Amino acid sequence: MPLAVKSLAEWEADKVSGMLSILIPAYNEEEVIEQTVRSLYEELLASHILHEILIINDRSKDGTESILCRLQAEIPTLRYANNCPPNGFGFAVRYGLSIFRGDAVCIFMADSSDSPKDVVRFYQKMEEGYDCVFGSRFMKEGTVYDYPLLKWVFNRLGNLFIQILFLMKYNDTTNAFKIYRRHVIAGIQPILSSHFNLTVELPLKAIVRGYTYAVLPNSWHNRKKGVSKFKIKEMGSRYLFIIFYCFIEKLFSRGDYKSLVEQSGDKIQVWHR
Repeated sequence: MPLAVKSLAEWEADKVSGMLSILIPAYNEEEVIEQTVRSLYEELLASHILHEILIINDRSKDGTESILCRLQAEIPTLRYANNCPPNGFGFAVRYGLSIFRGDAVCIFMADSSDSPKDVVRFYQKMEEGYDCVFGSRFMKEGTVYDYPLLKWVFNRLGNLFIQILFLMKYNDTTNAFKIYRRHVIAGIQPILSSHFNLTVELPLKAIVRGYTYAVLPNSWHNRKKGVSKFKIKEMGSRYLFIIFYCFIEKLFSRGDYKSLVEQSGDKIQVWHR
């Protein structure tokens, strides 16, 4: 996987001003993907939000792609792309982050665990001037439904560890549901994570590199159909590696990442295939 170099101007050239991209990685989601796409489209259309629904099909072995092909002909704001090896959640999201067109991007789960209404609320909050908006399922008014007990224990312990290490109040760093401005995605390159630890790398880098963020409660529903792709064993070395990677950056950086990236002549490294 070669290392490409893009200028900030090149990042901006791909942008559709005022558009929100909803990025959805999908692997073997034939049972839920149509419901997810249709509910998102209806909510965003009703809220008059200019958007694209970008789905990265991570080489699904079921009927996911055929459903996406049919839906793309029906829903004008939907487009999908096939990820190429190596595959996995992190690689799929990274590919999507290299091709999204909006001036902001929301990471959304294919299994309908996230709420389309939260997408609208978060985007409206970002329009107040924030670089990022992060979700928390474990703050006042945040909700989780049918959350597996063992996963909950690991989640709470892991997030407490991150809070203590980084001396911050935000209590749901591992929550994938977040929105980032385009310039933030450019400014936190290169992205290293290949698996679900990417959900930690993105917000921690944004925080360490000085971007502004708001935290809002969001809801999470356990999937009713299909099989979860998350494996608890990933809470081990992969997560620890990226947490300490970001912590070392926090310790030794001088807070100059953001100012450097914002210089028009700077080059930004982007991992891609």
